[in-house]
Amino acid sequence: MEFSYADVRAARDVVARHLPPTPMWSYPVLNAAAGATVYVKHENVQPVGAFKVRGGLTLLDGMPAADRARGTVTFSTGNHAQSLAYASRVYGAVCTVVMPAATDPARAAAVEAWGASVVLTGAGLDAAEEYAERLAAETGARLVSPGDTPELLAGFGTLYAEVLEAEPSLDAIVVPVGSGTGASAAAVVAHELAPSCRVVGVQSSASRAAFDSWQSGEIVRRPNRTRVDGLATGRGFDLPQQIMRKHLTDFLLVDDEQITEAQRLLARAAHTLAEGAGAAALAAVLTHPETFAGRRTAVICTGGNANPKELTHLAA
Repeated sequence: MEFSYADVRAARDVVARHLPPTPMWSYPVLNAAAGATVYVKHENVQPVGAFKVRGGLTLLDGMPAADRARGTVTFSTGNHAQSLAYASRVYGAVCTVVMPAATDPARAAAVEAWGASVVLTGAGLDAAEEYAERLAAETGARLVSPGDTPELLAGFGTLYAEVLEAEPSLDAIVVPVGSGTGASAAAVVAHELAPSCRVVGVQSSASRAAFDSWQSGEIVRRPNRTRVDGLATGRGFDLPQQIMRKHLTDFLLVDDEQITEAQRLLARAAHTLAEGAGAAALAAVLTHPETFAGRRTAVICTGGNANPKELTHLAA
């Protein structure tokens, strides 16, 4: 598994054929609350409501026709699933997504609406992954790891190229971390385009497998106790961890309540409905003022697919 900025450069042509650049705006009320100049990169406006669509398109575009005919199998709790389903529809490929049995029915329905087949099984993502592995072996479909697939990272990197072309003098980019694919892509792009720009990852303290893997230097598993679906990854992934250890500037933790407060602020000050993972970057800026005060900082609103429970918390 290898990944470099050259892969991002190639992916830009693919993504540009299907998607326009997403907006990035700064809001005075938000800046005042953060004590910094904050630029919100609105990946919540993508057709699947999240940045991961960039990776799905890049992956499917690069697959030989014979491989597309055999299709893909993946495992996911949400946005990666929609991404692969969407891209498979664009490229006329078969896609099966294995999701935990307790997955929000609306999320499963969204995946099916793009034309993919959904299999609900197991108590969590580990069980879904095991089932997906067996299914891929039986059918000959390509097994797509949401974390250890370089083509996905190449697509995600196009987001950060857009960020740094729009604001080349940024002091920091803050990226939410589940598997770590977004943060690792950001780190590679910033290393190439803006070496002085700090890339900071942020994860929920209630689901800290990626954070602990990064700190320890080895892949670890941790319990998933967060209510934030996009950050609920119970283990580290090899490829993102290798890259983050080399290029990531810092890694911060926030709790679920701080994420919810950031969601509320985005709704009030930036007219934006963000899912929990989409607000985690702003939560880090708000709760670590010593790191970001007075700095020009981009926060990645990675998605807007808030589930019903999240919406209930926002209204509380």
